Amino acid sequence: MEGSNFIQDFIVEDLQNGRYNKVHTRFPPEPNGYLHIGHVKSVCINFGTALQFKGHCNLRFDDTNPAKEDVEYVDSIREDVKWLGFDWEEREFYASDYYDLCYEFAEQLILAGKAYICHLKGDDVSEYRGTLTSPGKDSPWRDRPAQESLEIFRKMRAGEIEEGEAFLRAKIDMASPNMNMRDPAIYRIKKVAHHRTGNKWVVYPMYDYAHPIGDWIEGITHSICTLEFEAHRPLYEWVLDEIKAAIDSGSYTPSQKMPDVLPRQIEFARLNLTYTVMSKRLLRELVENNHVLGWDDPRMPTISGLRRRGYTPSSLREFADRIGVAKTDSIVDIQLLYFCIREELNKSVQRAMVILDPIKVVITNWEEGKEDVLDTENNPENLEQGTRKVIFSREIYIERDDFMEVPPKKYFRLFPGQEVRLKGAYYIRCEQVIKDSDGKITELHCTYDPASRGGETPDARKVKGTLHWVNCKDAVDIEVRLFENLFTLENPAAIPEGKSYMDYIDKNSRIVKHAKAEPLLAKAKPNDRFQFVRHGYFYVDKDSTQALVFNRTVGLKDSWGRINSQT
Repeated sequence: MEGSNFIQDFIVEDLQNGRYNKVHTRFPPEPNGYLHIGHVKSVCINFGTALQFKGHCNLRFDDTNPAKEDVEYVDSIREDVKWLGFDWEEREFYASDYYDLCYEFAEQLILAGKAYICHLKGDDVSEYRGTLTSPGKDSPWRDRPAQESLEIFRKMRAGEIEEGEAFLRAKIDMASPNMNMRDPAIYRIKKVAHHRTGNKWVVYPMYDYAHPIGDWIEGITHSICTLEFEAHRPLYEWVLDEIKAAIDSGSYTPSQKMPDVLPRQIEFARLNLTYTVMSKRLLRELVENNHVLGWDDPRMPTISGLRRRGYTPSSLREFADRIGVAKTDSIVDIQLLYFCIREELNKSVQRAMVILDPIKVVITNWEEGKEDVLDTENNPENLEQGTRKVIFSREIYIERDDFMEVPPKKYFRLFPGQEVRLKGAYYIRCEQVIKDSDGKITELHCTYDPASRGGETPDARKVKGTLHWVNCKDAVDIEVRLFENLFTLENPAAIPEGKSYMDYIDKNSRIVKHAKAEPLLAKAKPNDRFQFVRHGYFYVDKDSTQALVFNRTVGLKDSWGRINSQT
């Protein structure tokens, strides 16, 4: 992240006052799903901040819930972070690396009278916790002897107690205005195999307990996280302060030497994007219920989905940089994301002419068998990319919606008697419309002006409409996938009562076209990018094995940049 922001200001202050003599951050994803566009901001902040201050950033998987975690997610997270352009070098860690120490610390909290075993269940836990306007009530087991809690805790670890029968709570303050401080759970029983530790453990630390311990063990100086963790910060600090106090008092010596300085938590506003849902639970539901074609479906906001759609790492980093770092939540217009990728691709990618819904045009005054080889620019925004040859002959394809038999006023495309320009080729005029027995238009018969080669005429007459085209004889068959926002709800946080997100899935968010393309695209290979004239930017999909498949990354119309296309 470039420039200055409040996180960097805090870090500068910490370095100047001697609180820390280095900067060490971490990106701590939970391996329970694929990373999404919201994580891009966190990745860029954590790794970017470390780079700016010549420090380090760890990749740490917070794998504290084995029921929802999988090696598939670990592998995908590694791939996504590297693809974004960041490297954690040898600093890959897991919360499960620290399970022994977490357990050891938990026993010390019990012995110090700072934690106890509770047997409340379900609704009783909620009732005893209280509300935002009323204090909680002490658990009936809050004042049980420490040795008794320790004995039960060890039975929990040995697998002698069933799930839901007991859990370990921190003893803090049931009257605290901060609900997170009302004796939160720090250990629970889960008799589920872990993807790394197997069946070694049947008790697992809660995230809010394991996270600060992991930060401390790794020597993290600045634990940068999203704003929803602001209310959790007192618990983060309580866990660290209580354990450090026990060590400093000499009453307890841990099995591993701990850093002298504790980490500092700093919160920033998470990314909220219009028309986009970023809850991992909801994204998993989309995948598991076959609303999409997998985690890398190009309509998904996952990094793998954006990659498959044709986004570049640099465009996503630019997007994160333009959003900036704020202290308050807001919602970002998805058009800014589209703007960032358009800005990059506009100057870099090859142009090509593709007809998505072809209708044949026969040039009746063109000689049979005659061909004309024309030059057209590869990229008008970057003339250094040169030109290419395209062949023009008697039969060509144009877009079906570039013709209307009975047009409205100010319609500048083709209709009977109307003259238009074919891009880089000739002027043509529609003379006759050919239909089948059902009345569907099958062909247009047109004449051309021989003096208009290259798209102009000696008399410089004005023609307002310019159409792209493809020569029939050497056209290439391709599959084109057009994507729109998966959800029709602009503000995902404003879902009406009684409605589900699934009620707002756009059934037309994925449309497949069998198109005609100029020969240039016959040599396209996966990961190539093109601008299809008038249709947008496209990316060759990994499905391109037997047939060429192109995903539309983004259209050409740019409402963010106020760039309007002429119809």
